[in-house]
Amino acid sequence: MWLSVSLQADADRAEALSEALLEAGALSVSIEDADAGTAAETPQFGEPGQSPASLWAHSRVIALFGADAAVADLVAAAATAAGCDAAPSFAIEEVPEQNWVQLTQSQFAPIRIGERLWIVPSWHEAPDPDAINIELDPGMAFGTGSHPTTHLCLEWLCDNVRPGCSVLDYGCGSGILGIAAVRLGAGTALGVDIDERALEATLANGARNGVADILRVQHPGAPLETMFDLVVANILTNPLCVLAPAIAARVADGGKVALSGVLEQQAPQVIAAWSPWLALEIGATREGWVRLQGRR
Repeated sequence: MWLSVSLQADADRAEALSEALLEAGALSVSIEDADAGTAAETPQFGEPGQSPASLWAHSRVIALFGADAAVADLVAAAATAAGCDAAPSFAIEEVPEQNWVQLTQSQFAPIRIGERLWIVPSWHEAPDPDAINIELDPGMAFGTGSHPTTHLCLEWLCDNVRPGCSVLDYGCGSGILGIAAVRLGAGTALGVDIDERALEATLANGARNGVADILRVQHPGAPLETMFDLVVANILTNPLCVLAPAIAARVADGGKVALSGVLEQQAPQVIAAWSPWLALEIGATREGWVRLQGRR
């Protein structure tokens, strides 16, 4: 058994307090919005190239300790080390031993995309054996099909992949989009990512799904001169704007592009950044996220 200790902290002390708790012997520490679930809840979305958002004005620091930890003494010592005027009040909740693998797996069920595609974790039976089933487990790289942006891109691929077409997945993460494209009938697919772990995950997932001979990977630093019938990029707003000329240049004449990782209020920014190369429009929305799409 473990002890989960919850403390309230202001934004300017939460980080220091969490570090001090780790130094005091906490097994793990997380910081959450203390107002989550209320009208005062404040979503935060970080973007590369932007200054990090400050923590929530009312933060909750949650630390995990062993069952025999002297919590009061450890919290007091951490508060002093963090420069707090006084030790904050805290609540303790017992965390019983569980089958953590089984618990984690229970949070990921098969995901249906359109009429013919399923994303299926390896520990599940395929709900529809006759459908296109992609086996993909949560891992180090982003992309299991559960996030709205991934779902939006998969729907677009279902509607646009034609037999033998070429597909570029810029920011491939787990490789889910490239794998889906090949399983849907694409003749070639290339995944590009700056993260070596993402490239490794893409190759491993491609092999698991029987597309290793068609799905290739590449670091964006290498020359990319091929044109593609379909280009999809599920990253974030700032990179999509900065990389607009490079990504747009890979769309073949008559080719199509789909972009996601964009919040609804950010759509005009991306559309404007891409306007010198391609005209984009909002193709679909899902849970506050949009898919932008266009054609050369």
